[in-house]
Amino acid sequence: MTEPPESGTKSHVNEHIQVSTVRVFIALAPPDDAKEELARELRPAYDAYPRMRWNRIEDWHITLAFLGELPVTAVPLLQPPLADLAATRRPLRLALRGGGHFDERVLWSGIDGDLEGLHLLATEVRTVAEECGVAFEARPLRPHLTLARARRNDPSSTVEAAAALAAFTGRPWQAERLHLVGSNFSRGPGPIRYRDIEAWDFGGGV
Repeated sequence: MTEPPESGTKSHVNEHIQVSTVRVFIALAPPDDAKEELARELRPAYDAYPRMRWNRIEDWHITLAFLGELPVTAVPLLQPPLADLAATRRPLRLALRGGGHFDERVLWSGIDGDLEGLHLLATEVRTVAEECGVAFEARPLRPHLTLARARRNDPSSTVEAAAALAAFTGRPWQAERLHLVGSNFSRGPGPIRYRDIEAWDFGGGV
């Protein structure tokens, strides 16, 4: 799989993070071939903007609900109802399309396809979290993949990279699994690293 370049600076692991908590979100992930397609489109940007903090391709995801910092004891409460939800929902047909930026700092690729189904799924997983007693900021869903972050003194890189990505249209693919994702390390200036806590196949049919 094509990898973005190293940023040129060492990532710093915060050794003082409490192991009693974990940063949690619920997400979908594109399949490898769809990510490879976008990575090929990004090769000129990788070369042109090496100082941007490029996310690892294996960490690309579509966040449905960002739950923030949770006690590790809260995570098992989420797993059974999310498993039940996934079992009753069909896969979503989506595609990666275009690009943009948030505040000239964060580069992203947009999502196309069954957006109505995507918004409904996001509503359902947020309801599950609320019913499990998880308090979180319910921001409006803006479906995207976060690709990179610019350094504070270099906002033009993000704007230019987004413009170059604007015409990209990826092939359609099926989002077939619901992911419960956690990260409790690398919260310094380096890229955040993620891991699946658990993932469930959608079982409602295509």
